[in-house]
Amino acid sequence: MGDPCHSLVHHALGGGTVADVLLWRRRCASLTLLISSTVLWFLFERAGYNLLSFIANVLLLIVFILFFWAKSATLLNRPLPPIPDMEVPEEFVVKVADTMRVWVNHILLIAHDIAIGGNLKLFGWVALGLWLISYVGSFFTFLTLLYMGTLFSLSVPLIYEKYQIQIDDKLIIAQKFIQKQYKKIDDNVLKKILKSSNKEKKTQ
Repeated sequence: MGDPCHSLVHHALGGGTVADVLLWRRRCASLTLLISSTVLWFLFERAGYNLLSFIANVLLLIVFILFFWAKSATLLNRPLPPIPDMEVPEEFVVKVADTMRVWVNHILLIAHDIAIGGNLKLFGWVALGLWLISYVGSFFTFLTLLYMGTLFSLSVPLIYEKYQIQIDDKLIIAQKFIQKQYKKIDDNVLKKILKSSNKEKKTQ
């Protein structure tokens, strides 16, 4: 058994292969993900390689290799290329569809609360989040953001796993500060807006 903190972080990440890769417990897979994402980012972002051309060339190379491998195997009485049955399992499709359904329903529920319920606080958080995404997106391309997300995924869980106690102490302090600031905004701004909107409804 490992450290309880380690098991908690591993469990929070799903406790499966993905968690092992993100926490560098499968070093080869983690290193492969890091190197491949770095190479792809360099090719498309710095070298200016076109994504469609890259995919077509890779597929073309694979087709050539498999074709000539199969021909040479037939002529030389060698085994054919070890290609597995290429089909998507039904369980995988159902799982992906179910996950997407949960997320879509959650987004629709948020939209309903904002549009029909008039949830001002939720509207403020959604507007702030979308504005932050737009602001950050103006400095980086989507591919760079995706690459940065990969780097964060391979570094932040590992750092948190090693220094969880110290990080949790800092997060508690930050959470208390944010709660105080939010309470000030809620008391001084949001409640006044709600009161004014209620008065307007009453006068109508």
